[in-house]
Amino acid sequence: MWNNFLNKKIKVTQVKSETKLNERQKGNVIGLGLRGVNTTSVLDCTSSTIGMIKKVNHIVKVELA
Repeated sequence: MWNNFLNKKIKVTQVKSETKLNERQKGNVIGLGLRGVNTTSVLDCTSSTIGMIKKVNHIVKVELA
């Protein structure tokens, strides 16, 4: 599935709160450029970005930008 997104721009939106996440997951949310619920960031889709999204996929929504 993620092969279709590589080397494209994606829009990542946080849809849930990060209060119950562990420290590693909170770091991934910050690394994605999200600061709270309903914040959005546009990122280049790389393998490292995909890895961060997979760790917090239960609180973010991903779509093509």
